[in-house]
Amino acid sequence: MNKGWLEKMNLSQTKQPDYILLSTVFLLLTIGIIMVFSSSYIMAYKWYGNSFYFFSKQTFSAIIAVIVFFVTMKIDYQCWRKFAIPILILSIFLLIIIYLPGLARNVRGARRWINIGPIPFQPSELAKVALILYIADCLTRKKAKDVSSFVWGILPIFIITVFIFLLILSQPDFSTAIVIMGCSFIMLFIGGSKITQLFALIILLIPPGLILALGKDYRRVRLLSFLNPWQDPLNSGFHIIQSLLALGSGGLTGVGIAESRQKFFYLPDQHTDFIFSIIGEELGFIGALAIIILFIVFLWRGFLISLRAKDTFGLLLAAGITSMITFQAVVNISVVTKIIPTTGITLPFISYGGSSLIVNMFCCGILLNISKNTVEKNGVS
Repeated sequence: MNKGWLEKMNLSQTKQPDYILLSTVFLLLTIGIIMVFSSSYIMAYKWYGNSFYFFSKQTFSAIIAVIVFFVTMKIDYQCWRKFAIPILILSIFLLIIIYLPGLARNVRGARRWINIGPIPFQPSELAKVALILYIADCLTRKKAKDVSSFVWGILPIFIITVFIFLLILSQPDFSTAIVIMGCSFIMLFIGGSKITQLFALIILLIPPGLILALGKDYRRVRLLSFLNPWQDPLNSGFHIIQSLLALGSGGLTGVGIAESRQKFFYLPDQHTDFIFSIIGEELGFIGALAIIILFIVFLWRGFLISLRAKDTFGLLLAAGITSMITFQAVVNISVVTKIIPTTGITLPFISYGGSSLIVNMFCCGILLNISKNTVEKNGVS
């Protein structure tokens, strides 16, 4: 990556973290904790006899996540380069051993979690970070001519990405696998790979992608129900219809915090994959729009940090983290608003889920550390 154009500028070192990004992350985190309680207390009382069951677990995860965030923010992001390969190997190992009997939790036929103490850990969350670190380190070590070469630049990274993609897909977790693949392509493009080669690779991936999307009965049903959910409103179209009812019921300003009606066992996964629907119902269009704006601010500040990074590794690492979190948010919001077919993926910082929250805050800690070591043109904020 050629950064000579930066060196010609009048540059000054920035020692303070990006407080706009920091405030955005903690605002999303706070909203998330409130909405997890609001969306889950009825279900928690019926299932566990404790309305605060999910709220208390999410709060505990949030405390750990905040500690991880501030510790990571103090660690020089360059230190993570030496751990890129070990973390990648560890994540692959965890994705493989999840199939050993007695180690993984089987929820609705999916094996995605390993029980580690009070917080079930999802190896695919670590895999996302591991792949970002690996690609950033790999592209940084390559010369410009190697990065633009398909054999030496794209192919090695693509092979590792596909391997992890298939491991996650077999859980099955199609949505996370897609996020990983998409993030990898974004990092390759930013890292200097030729767009023609990436585009050709995407074209070649379309046929196997369609086979994967339509090869399983439940995926085919989801696709068909997306086209016309009202054809089977009590089965395959149930999720999306209930989600749209929740969003539509909110109107402009919403029915009020904790006043949702869809969470009374109409809308499934209301505290995880479809929590944005509850936000739209309780906080209305204004509240839903505010969440979208916060993620746009996150995207803006994240890529600004990437552009100002003092080295190629920081540039690619910041771009990868920003892409991963934003891409996941876009997929989640697109699902609950019926822009794309239904697929299970959480909303970063907001949905219930300890491992996802901790990993995202870990990534944001790295991003904030990069922001403390950026260069910028004087007078530009």
